[in-house]
Amino acid sequence: MSDEIHNSQITKIADLLIKDKVSLDEQDPDKLQKYLVLAKSKFNLSDNDSNQLINEAFLYLKLKSAKDYDPLQEADKFGAGFS
Repeated sequence: MSDEIHNSQITKIADLLIKDKVSLDEQDPDKLQKYLVLAKSKFNLSDNDSNQLINEAFLYLKLKSAKDYDPLQEADKFGAGFS
């Protein structure tokens, strides 16, 4: 899958999360199930890939909402290993 397609999928899920007013810190599997099922069916992804896509959508929204944020300096807050 190309980066362009993957990024488009992330933004589609992120837009839905915003529309549904889901907390960026949401961890309840029951609340996230809707997005996992959607990712699996709409994008034809496996369970693992769907879960990763949802996590990337949350990371995208957190980084997007941060002001004066340097992802390279603050990556450890998200478990990212930027180098």
